[in-house]
Amino acid sequence: MTRRLFIFGLGFSGLEIARLATAQGWTVAGTCTSEEKARRLREAGIETHRFDGSTALSAEAFGEPTHVLCTIAPGESGDPALRICRPLLGRARWLGYLSTTGVYGDHAGGWVDETTPALPTQPRSRQRLAAEQGWGELASATGASLHILRLPGIYGPGRSPLDRVKAGMAQRIDKPGQFFSRIHVEDIAASAMKTTAREGGAEVWNVADDLPASNADVIAYACELLGQPVPPAIPWEQAAPTMSPMARSFYSENRRVRNDKLKRELGIALRYPTYREGLTAIAAATNQSRSVST
Repeated sequence: MTRRLFIFGLGFSGLEIARLATAQGWTVAGTCTSEEKARRLREAGIETHRFDGSTALSAEAFGEPTHVLCTIAPGESGDPALRICRPLLGRARWLGYLSTTGVYGDHAGGWVDETTPALPTQPRSRQRLAAEQGWGELASATGASLHILRLPGIYGPGRSPLDRVKAGMAQRIDKPGQFFSRIHVEDIAASAMKTTAREGGAEVWNVADDLPASNADVIAYACELLGQPVPPAIPWEQAAPTMSPMARSFYSENRRVRNDKLKRELGIALRYPTYREGLTAIAAATNQSRSVST
């Protein structure tokens, strides 16, 4: 049987998943919000349709996917794929949704796993939890299996602390006891594709690496990789007034995310188990690309 994966949202994570699925022999299609990006992706060989949440996709564009994955962030009016394209979604036997570990709320630096109750405090995290529930209701109604991947901070080539350091935008914020979990985009894609082999029921997976760490530690390591001086840490009390409300909101919650279930039940071996391996690989690839181009 032909495996067709339809991805709502060919953004940073969705596009990485699309590339891996294609490499594994899947037929892949997806959406983006602009016609210009859709054109570029089509030229790169990815079937892409424009979807901005205002008009439903046609049945012809959607096709007959066996698997449907949504990466789109919901808004105040909910998940656009569920809200507008719901009549199409019942055709799939597998549903996937990229959510956030923000649904766990604040745990004062404590560990959370998939059994931890979801108690989101941020509006965006409450919207994500509502979307999770919406996809769960759809799966129950159609009999499809459902896999919810809860993600922490995402990084990868072109979107990492290395880029912030190069741009002169990185700050080392010193907030004692503050932890952030992270995951490399390639490990997101590998985990998502692993779940496609599991059918029946509903599962939640924490897709995070092995080493929650502070902002100060990660920025320091990025500076060292780039051969740049490590800037002094700025006390939280001094940094907070100059930060955007969005940036401050990330520091209002503090938790460490366990990934034991991902490894135990999916057999995942993370390619980048900590930010050190991830950033080192990005820096090495950048240096290799630069040397080839010169």
